[in-house]
Amino acid sequence: MARQWYWDELTGPDGNVRAPWRKLIQRVDEMGRGGLEARWREGERFIEENGVAYNVFGETSGQDRPWPLDPLPLLVPGAEWGAIESAIQQRAHLLNEILADLYGPQHLLREGRFPASLVFGNPHFLWACHGIRPTADCYLAVYAADIARSPDGQWWVIADRTQGPSGIGYALENRSVTSRILSDALAESNVQPLAGFFQQYREAMIRLAPPHRRDNPRIALLTPGPYSETYFEHVYLARHLGFTLVEGGDLAVRDGRVYVKTLGGLLPIDVIARRQDDSFCDPLELREDSMLGVPGLVEAVRAGNVGIGNALGSGLTETAAMSAFLPTLCRHMLGEELRMPSVATWWCGEELPFAAVREQIKRLVIKPAFPTFGQMPVFGERLSASEREVLLERIRKAPGDYIAQELVNLSTAPAYTGGALEPRRVVLRVYAVATGDGYAIMPGGLTRVSSSLDSLMVNVQAGGGSKDTWVLTDGPMSNFIPPTPRHPVQRSSADVSRATFDLPSRVADNLFWLGRYAERTESASRLTRGLLTRVYAERAPHTATGLYTALAHSPG
Repeated sequence: MARQWYWDELTGPDGNVRAPWRKLIQRVDEMGRGGLEARWREGERFIEENGVAYNVFGETSGQDRPWPLDPLPLLVPGAEWGAIESAIQQRAHLLNEILADLYGPQHLLREGRFPASLVFGNPHFLWACHGIRPTADCYLAVYAADIARSPDGQWWVIADRTQGPSGIGYALENRSVTSRILSDALAESNVQPLAGFFQQYREAMIRLAPPHRRDNPRIALLTPGPYSETYFEHVYLARHLGFTLVEGGDLAVRDGRVYVKTLGGLLPIDVIARRQDDSFCDPLELREDSMLGVPGLVEAVRAGNVGIGNALGSGLTETAAMSAFLPTLCRHMLGEELRMPSVATWWCGEELPFAAVREQIKRLVIKPAFPTFGQMPVFGERLSASEREVLLERIRKAPGDYIAQELVNLSTAPAYTGGALEPRRVVLRVYAVATGDGYAIMPGGLTRVSSSLDSLMVNVQAGGGSKDTWVLTDGPMSNFIPPTPRHPVQRSSADVSRATFDLPSRVADNLFWLGRYAERTESASRLTRGLLTRVYAERAPHTATGLYTALAHSPG
């Protein structure tokens, strides 16, 4: 069972509602249970009508599930948000500098400031990409950090997302829903809008284009396809930002340039917004068993003919082991103290940290240093003494493959469940995009909630849900239209080319076969109708002989 000592986002130690929440709670009280329920039904219809979904793996009943959104947002005061914003900007800059060194001169390894085994033993270190410098040395065009509040109210970083952070589109859709069902509370609470961030996201991708193509680049959003966990988001963002949605099979490399294949011929691609794991992107130089990649893509990047965000190999810094070294790396590389601490982390590949893990394993969470899909953390407090010994023995055999982190008793926020408000654990994912001279932070983010108060697993795949995130300001907000695909972001001075003129060849091929199968279905329907008419007209017995006779004499 989870400890009972945790930070309550809604109420203070005296039991009273915290000041930032009072206007929202007052509105909810005025609605009453029936009013909130009616508004939430409207929100659910909106989610269903717009096909907002995520994919669940390993279930035979179907993959697509409606996106689980809680109608009540998480509120963050503006003064508190300023500290979060500054900390995430610093962290994104630091991780970008680390990637630039590890894929470049590797001074950190030569000087012993970072273990070589966490680089060369990491499957996300792409040897083929060593020495490749991305445009403007921007390895992290987009960065996200999962942050949580400890029982004393302090925010901690519990995970870094540097591969291809997901959830930006869901955060935007969450705002679209809450702006409809809580429009009055949204206006009264002075909530910062999200529209400006998506303009900055678009401009960040434009800056990745080769210098001579930045005035009118063609940008593609690369998706693994409809079986991806967050495929809805890929489609949503591509439409919203004006990018061409492509799969690996839609692209080809010719003479060091990347093209999208259309019925009218090859059209050059200048920037790829990558939502596919980097190791799958090129079967020639990366994973040879990948069916999702583009042969020759690494060579096109090496030649400087296409920009990729995030850069190939950026998944290297997603390892949780990195958190154990960030404070000293920040002082060394930036000359600053880390503005937001990571949750206490020990890498078992060193003797002293491993000894500390052995002594306090009961209150730690054990995770793989290089996680793969399906691997879940192990909570030491939930294991018996014999199970902890088995786990420690497994770690002893390969200590460099494991890290341990302090268990954070996550804060709670009210969630609307079963017609009542109940506390649920929350984790906030904050997003940053490169601006050329730093990073801009989304004034909000994707808040995820646990399935129950006792659960510390905050994961949609594990049955959790999500919330909109309202960052409050002291001054009044101007009226604005929530950004949606119906109201796309404003064009910048550097326009994005959307002129594909023709369908991608894969889409055209799919449409051809859709037409053929529709044609066959129509023919089968006509045949069945004629068959049934003849059967009933001649009162033929429902036997194999009667049906065969009717079929033989039916038209068509």
